[in-house]
Amino acid sequence: MYLADYHTHTRCSFDSQAALLDEAAQALSLGLKELCTTDHCDLLDEHGGRVAGLDWAPILEQYAQAAAAFEGRLKLRLGLELGEAPVDPELARGILAGAPLDFVIGSIHNMSPRAGGEDFYYLPLTDAAACYAVLDDYFASLLELVKLTDTYDVLGHVIYPLRYMSGASNGPVTLDRYQDQLRALFTAAAQAGRGIEVNTCRGQTLDEWLPVLELYRACGGEIVTVGTDAHTAQDIGKGIQEAQALLRQAGFRYQAVFCRRIPQFIRL
Repeated sequence: MYLADYHTHTRCSFDSQAALLDEAAQALSLGLKELCTTDHCDLLDEHGGRVAGLDWAPILEQYAQAAAAFEGRLKLRLGLELGEAPVDPELARGILAGAPLDFVIGSIHNMSPRAGGEDFYYLPLTDAAACYAVLDDYFASLLELVKLTDTYDVLGHVIYPLRYMSGASNGPVTLDRYQDQLRALFTAAAQAGRGIEVNTCRGQTLDEWLPVLELYRACGGEIVTVGTDAHTAQDIGKGIQEAQALLRQAGFRYQAVFCRRIPQFIRL
């Protein structure tokens, strides 16, 4: 079994204190073959302010140190999670040109600027109406992002806002009403040669992915990566094998890994 974690964060992300050396050591101890570090670069901050760019120096320094330390034992890939690219596509392209990247996750973490730009984490998602208003805006942003095909390799955690909606008082909140948007999103990504990820949310989100994967496959999707969204070394690899089982259940025969932004297909 070929295990690879393609969504991880280190101290070069605003929300992690982990060292890449520690995450790589954990990956090796668990028998992973590949680890892709994908620190955050969001074009909006937590409260909707514009971000001017990215300082690549600490990311590249940390990566070079870890790559040398684990050479021949673990394939370490350099990635980035680029959030909110539709806010400023030219800035997004300039940031991506700043490093020899292997992999880019395209994500949406915030409301659109027209809706205030707040990070979903800070929103009062206490009732279903508020949740669906957020999801309306979220899918509108994703449908803008999917067109910017040079700014991502896979669409990140497409069910992401649901993480913050379990407490809705008159829920449950589901994606049932967004099947047309999901179908349009997946068809556009597949036709552009782009993919999606199964994001296990550190092993906490698994079964929810099966209908998403089945729809993506029905839309012609083939490229799927698997990642944990780990922000600590202890969370590296959590749920990876279970996610692979879901891929097989949905009819996929391969998972994707990347080198210099070119997908390589590994049999499940």
